[in-house]
Amino acid sequence: MSERDEIVHIGGYTSEGDGKATGIVAARRDRETGGLTPLGTVAVTPSPSFLVRHPDQPVLYAANELSEGRVSAFRVGPEGDLTPLGSRPTGGADPCHVAVTPDGDHLLAANYSGGSVAVFPLDAEGVPGDRTDLVQHEGHGPDPERQEHAHAHMVSPDPTGRGPLYAVDLGTDSVYRYDLDPASGRLVPRAPRVRTAPGTGPRHLARHPDGRRVYLVGELDATVTVYDLTDEGALHQRGRVDASERPGHVQPSEVAVGPDGRHLYVANRGVGTISVFALEPELPQLVAEVDTGGGWPRHFTLIDSYLYVADQYADQVRVLRVDPATGVPTPVGEPVPVASPSCVLP
Repeated sequence: MSERDEIVHIGGYTSEGDGKATGIVAARRDRETGGLTPLGTVAVTPSPSFLVRHPDQPVLYAANELSEGRVSAFRVGPEGDLTPLGSRPTGGADPCHVAVTPDGDHLLAANYSGGSVAVFPLDAEGVPGDRTDLVQHEGHGPDPERQEHAHAHMVSPDPTGRGPLYAVDLGTDSVYRYDLDPASGRLVPRAPRVRTAPGTGPRHLARHPDGRRVYLVGELDATVTVYDLTDEGALHQRGRVDASERPGHVQPSEVAVGPDGRHLYVANRGVGTISVFALEPELPQLVAEVDTGGGWPRHFTLIDSYLYVADQYADQVRVLRVDPATGVPTPVGEPVPVASPSCVLP
């Protein structure tokens, strides 16, 4: 592999999740052109719908989104090859998100259908041990089909390691706050939990690099809620904006702040767009809404000046170049064929 190339990994849905993938795919990324060249499946594992890397070790973790959920760990080789390190049950159904604490000592998983958050200790090599905690969320929201009970959708540790971690729950219209006790590996609730507007269906959040702002997407009401973040980890709502201006069904998925902190990006399933917001002092201002070429952009990631969109139902990853001045992405080349992609991991 040349110096201008690097490896990214792509998660997806296998037959266990009504998808066409066979596991985790590796792809070679050209740093200059942004182009992706798929290298094939490097780990056969069921429905690895979300991926994350260890902060210090060459280890990758996958959420196996199954009725009896699991997390799997793999050692990453120099060419992107993956060697299994072990798999652990999450204690709940359909884990859809995993995260590693910034010190690399714990792995966290959000069980979507189980409505719970699981904690696993990681040894010095990044290998997960037996689960040390499983916190069950309780309650429901006004949507009888999507919010009949708790649905944990994301776990977001404080990147500084000082503040609480957030657990976003679509089913209960809540963001729960927890402290992680490093000795016991157990989650200690911080009251009160943050409640969104009823029927928001919060899915994912993004933190601003200044550590003072948080942006939360509502999957069910197609909004972005803006919060001020205090030194104590409290979230104070500043306001809300629409995630898209397109007509039709809009179901936001991923959200991210650009590395320079000037723009916010939101993927909108249903209308197949990426919304670009300028981050003004008060509320984000929509500056562009870009078609992705597929209708179901489940996830995206920003790498250097490129944005990579995993379109689950279009069986493709779309590459877009981000204009450094305007923050607006423009499609580059043809979509890259990948079966049922759900996550792109740089």
